Amino acid sequence: MFDRISIDPKVYHGQACIKGTRLPVHQIVSMLASGDTIEGLLNAYPHIERADINACLEFEAGINNDRP
Repeated sequence: MFDRISIDPKVYHGQACIKGTRLPVHQIVSMLASGDTIEGLLNAYPHIERADINACLEFEAGINNDRP
């Protein structure tokens, strides 16, 4: 379902990360929530794509929808 997100116990303590990076999903979402823009994140992390950021948001939304 999430082709751009990986969870590997050997990478960043098993936290969900953008696939092929050590950049955790929660960090991207937190940065956006704090006012960073997608363009700003793409400039700060040139190895990721807009689709990676969208996948982070979708992943977190799916996780939060499963919580009571």
